Amino acid sequence: MRIHWFDEASAFGRRLARGAGLPCSRIRVHHFPDGESLVRVEPTREKRAVLLCALHVPNAKLVETLLAADALRRTGVRRLTLCAPYLPYMRQDRVFRTGECLSQQAVVGRLLGGAFDALVTVEPHLHRVRSLSDVFPGRARALAAAPLLARWLSRGPRRTLLVGPDAESGPWLAPLARACGLPLAVGEKRRTGDARVNIAFPELPERGIARAVVVDDIASSGATLASAARALRRAGIPTVDALVVHALFAPGALERIRRAGVRRIVSTDSIPHATNALSLAPLLARTLSRAAA
Repeated sequence: MRIHWFDEASAFGRRLARGAGLPCSRIRVHHFPDGESLVRVEPTREKRAVLLCALHVPNAKLVETLLAADALRRTGVRRLTLCAPYLPYMRQDRVFRTGECLSQQAVVGRLLGGAFDALVTVEPHLHRVRSLSDVFPGRARALAAAPLLARWLSRGPRRTLLVGPDAESGPWLAPLARACGLPLAVGEKRRTGDARVNIAFPELPERGIARAVVVDDIASSGATLASAARALRRAGIPTVDALVVHALFAPGALERIRRAGVRRIVSTDSIPHATNALSLAPLLARTLSRAAA
């Protein structure tokens, strides 16, 4: 089995290949003046391949991902796995208003399922869906980032409060709080726009908390983390940090979060960003090496 990656994922790809003990190849992309892409892969003798894709710019990268999958099939690959540390379009898992699409299962899941035999990702947004297998029709693995987050949290002060910004985060964070031996507070969120969020915490520990860590699976506008931080600071918690799995961070998001009083922002490297401090490559490498055995 061989790992193939695009240029923007080269650093992650090298770490992944070393950890999995697998050979690797670069995918070349030529962009025509009209915006179309021509994808070229290295010819390979392996019948199994992994395509590593950074999909945080999904509207552009999804097409190139499908083109690369076709190119690999044409070199003789029979079993193709998509390794996407961040999987986009998972939040629209329900038709909330008449006239909307169902991007998660009906569009993106079906599209990728037609090109790949298997999918490996980390913490996809499945809050209203039972499992990744309900989204992707092939063999699907959704890996948990909790062990990596727990190791980082264990290095901090014991008087730490783990914070989930909304009700959806509660079931996800409860096992992490138990594993770390930390109290957990879950906020009540009301969203009125893409960057307009209000979060309240009806119940917080009355004393003894030196630091709160707000944990979120996806951070884009930064509004959720900022609103949670302001509420925690108003409650008298002196230090607020943020821990994020997928750091999408739109322009202006970091400034918004820091203005709200967040001291430190830490993320995994599922998406390349200045806040990256936790690498997902070992986690994904273990899964791929077992698949290659």
